[in-house]
This record gives sequence, C-alpha cells and structure tokens, in this order.
Amino acid sequence: MADYDFDVLVIGAGPGGYVAAIRAAQLGLKTACAESRETLGGTCLNVGCIPSKALLHASELFAEANSGALAKYGVKAEKVSLDLDAMHKQRTDAVTGLTGGIEFLFKKNKVEWLKGLATFTGKDTVDVAGRTVRAKNIVIATGSSVTPLPGVEIDHKVVVDSTSALELPKVPEHLVVIGGGVIGLELGSVWKRLGAKVTVVEYLDQILPGMDGEVRKEAAKIFKRQGFEMKTSTKVTGVKVNGGKATVSVEPAAGGAAETIEADVVLVAIGRRPNTESLGLDKAGLAVNQRGQIETDHDFATKMPGIWAIGDVIPGPMLAHKAEDEGIAVAENIAGLTGIVNHDVIPSVVYTHPEIAGVGLTEEQAKEKGEVKVGKFPMMANSRAKAINDTDGFVKIIADAKTDRVLGVHIVSSVAGTMIAQAAQAMEFGATSEDIAYTCHAHPTHSEALKEAAMAVTGKPIHI
Repeated sequence: MADYDFDVLVIGAGPGGYVAAIRAAQLGLKTACAESRETLGGTCLNVGCIPSKALLHASELFAEANSGALAKYGVKAEKVSLDLDAMHKQRTDAVTGLTGGIEFLFKKNKVEWLKGLATFTGKDTVDVAGRTVRAKNIVIATGSSVTPLPGVEIDHKVVVDSTSALELPKVPEHLVVIGGGVIGLELGSVWKRLGAKVTVVEYLDQILPGMDGEVRKEAAKIFKRQGFEMKTSTKVTGVKVNGGKATVSVEPAAGGAAETIEADVVLVAIGRRPNTESLGLDKAGLAVNQRGQIETDHDFATKMPGIWAIGDVIPGPMLAHKAEDEGIAVAENIAGLTGIVNHDVIPSVVYTHPEIAGVGLTEEQAKEKGEVKVGKFPMMANSRAKAINDTDGFVKIIADAKTDRVLGVHIVSSVAGTMIAQAAQAMEFGATSEDIAYTCHAHPTHSEALKEAAMAVTGKPIHI
C-alpha cells in the first residue's frame, strides 16, 4: 500500500474546516483542505455570518440617520438617501478581504488547498475533482445548507433563501419571512430598516425557538414596536408566484380559516440541514442519523477509525464559533493531544437591534433539573445605556438555588453579543452568581448590568 498523501485531509473550508486545517498544520501534520467554492471560508464568510452582519450594520446606520433620531444629539441629517449598490459593495468588500485572508493563512501554514468537491471512495481515500487523495486522518467539516420548505420553489428572485436575500437589487415593498428564527429576524431587520414592510410567519406560538421564554416575549414586543408584523402559531400552506409578485397562503397552525398575504419577496428561513448527501459516506462505511447528521464520540471521532467530523454535520447547535472550537479540538486529538469542547457553554447571538444573546440553560430547562434562583436587571437602569438612550432589554442570570453556580445567562441589549463572552467565561470556570457580583466592572459600561443581575440573584442589586 502506498504511503499517505497527507496526515490530515479536511473536507470543507468553513469556520470549522479551515481552523482544523490550520491547527493541524501548526502541530506539524502534513495537511490539505478540500473546498469546492471559489473562495475559502464556507457559508459563514461567503454568504452567512459576515455579509449579513455587514448589511445589518449598514442598514442600522441608514435607519438611524433617516429617522431623524440623531437630531436630539445635535446631529442634523437632511435629505438622507439610500445607495443600495454602495451598501452591497461594502458587503462584498468585507467578504473578499476575509476570504482572501484565509487563503493567506493557508499559504503561511503550508496547508494545501485541494480545489474541488471531495467524495469518499474508501475509508481513507477521496476523489477531489478527478484526483485520488489518500489521508491517514480525514475530517468532515462540510457545514450546512438551507432547509427547503416542501412545495415552495426558491427562484432567488421573488422567493429567496438566506443567500439570495443578501443580494436583492432593490428594497421590496413587502417582505414576508417564513420562519421566526435567527436568520429570518436578522435579514428581516435589514430590509425593514431600508424601508420594507416585513411580515414574519412562524409556526410556533413564539419567535426565536429554543431561547429563554422571557427573552422570546421581550424580543417579540421589541420587534412589534419596530414595526414588524408577527403572525405566530401560523403555518404556510403554499406560495404562488405570478408577474413578479408572490401570494403566500397561510392558516392557523391548530387549524382554522385560511388567508393569503401578497408580497414582493418571500424569504424562506426555516432552518439549515447538514451537508452530508454528496460525500459518499457509504464508501467509507459511515451512515447518518435521522437528522442527516454524523454521530461522533467526545473526541469527534466517528465509528470508522481515522475519520472525524465537526461543525454543522454533527449534533449540536449550528454555530460558526462552535465549529471553530471543534476544529481546534479535533486537530489536537489527531495529534495525540487533548482537545475538548464544553458543549454546555456555547453562546448564541441574534444580531438584531437590540442584540439577543444567551449561554447555558434557559430558565425553563434549569427548572426541569431542580430549584433555581433568578436575577434580572433592566438596561433602562444601566447608566451607559441611559446616557446613549439605548435602554431596551435586560440581563437575566439563572443560578442553582443550593450551590449558587450559574446555569444560564440571557441578555437583550445593543451589545449583548459582546457582553455574553464574560458570562460564558465565568460559566466555564464554574462561577457562582456571587463571583460575578463581586467582580469589579468598569463604569460606565453596559457590562455593569451583568454585575447587577448577579447581585439580584441574592436580592441585593444597588440600582433598582
């Protein structure tokens, strides 16, 4: 048998894949990464996290200037107009810069980029664009793609997915978003700020499935105040396109009278599914579970020795930062080190305004496990938030009633995505609410609300 071409072959160059490849190379392993896109970075950098955040930021600037809200700060902006082409260009510039940066890191770390779709032909062999490649270790990191809605055809013009929703050539008069999750609310926010009427249709009784119940209710109030029309407990039964417009048929999820909604654009945002179908897993002796995922052990090893899997193709939240941490861990495990990811402490963020972030257990989940104590602090009582007139939201800390150990933290605030990092780090170290309460926080900062919420767990907040 010929020698291996590589010590490690990573299939997929998304956040988990490119991080795994770079870390493996840093550890002295001869490494390649197979990627069929023309640029590296996967969904996240090309058509997901990065371009959506670029548009969220740009649209927020436009909305703030266009609303007249700056006048009270002494900033008078008149005749504000939208240059959507320029807004799209700054989005693509951000993508180009970051994807090019990964290509530079591959060269710097001597990771070979195999350009093409990788398909297993054996347990240690893949075909990449007609080239047979044999590797001692193969890491599957192919990410995920948009979950289709049965009976609804995405034409990327009138009926769009999360990718084509980033590239609309004009602001729709009426955007209907199917799905009240993170992606739908973020992209809905972009086009709402730019002038579209936005209707969100969600099958469940509340938006943001899986998040803390109190956070979901607060978010719904805020989005309605921003002008979103929310149709919860509602299912979509069909979408018809005619003459560049769409008719969305809906009815109550529990049954009842049907109705139709006319729209210029319909965004299907009901979730994502693992990219495992085209890998030829059967040739490698592997199969997927009922959700199309590849099962692994704690070390990210599959049942087939030498084949590993990380990121969106394995069970767990489909988050770029989870995949990145798993990429580092799997490379270290392959190298004989100890790579660990604590899946109980994976923060999640919704990048709307305000941002919504959480880590650990929701209050509902925590109560199922035992008695808890809860501390809350409203952002309207935070001095920094008051000073900049940005007081929507709160910080909520859930702690074990007996040990005081923090079980979950949930934040609604303009900078929740940044604030949640302290909570995640504290939980990683097994912190109690008292640990956070007695940590000195700089003043005036939004993070002081985290300290006050921790103090509220034991009934001793200062500023409420």
